[in-house]
Amino acid sequence: ILNRLRSKPRTPKLTILILLGSLLLAGAWHRAPAPQHYEVQIGAERFVLEIAANQRTRSTGLSGRESVDRNGGMIFVFPLEKMQSFYMRDCIIPIDVAFLDSSGVVTATYTMQPEALRKAGESKTAYERRLARYSSLSPAQYAIELRAGTLDRLGIEKGDPIGVDNEYLSRLAN
Repeated sequence: ILNRLRSKPRTPKLTILILLGSLLLAGAWHRAPAPQHYEVQIGAERFVLEIAANQRTRSTGLSGRESVDRNGGMIFVFPLEKMQSFYMRDCIIPIDVAFLDSSGVVTATYTMQPEALRKAGESKTAYERRLARYSSLSPAQYAIELRAGTLDRLGIEKGDPIGVDNEYLSRLAN
């Protein structure tokens, strides 16, 4: 009896259902997650920012973007509050950046300008070495990038508070 059970063929419908279910699960498993967004009040305006909370998304940032929405941008979340430094790798538009400590106080602001893109034959290391650096000036856990001119328009400067949910954002960082 055991041999007959082992050799009993499955019905074609059941085999097809199992195969389709496996393919659907595999597709869902490998599908890239939708970008996470974070709403924050900056000055007198609300912003919806993409979250960059891991090495890959932080490294990519707004590189290659041709525009940033008026009330859009990106918030970079780091696992620890420490000195941060940004540069404009593969960026083709100017971008404002505000570095924030873990309590949301602005430690430094800049309008970062695009630089000459990587030249043919130029190594990645040489390219990145020649780019201007923008420092947080003191330990920071967050950086917010916005359309150039936004920080001036809102009057945001060093020492200003921006209400970030440190508990929530810290859980996202890795």
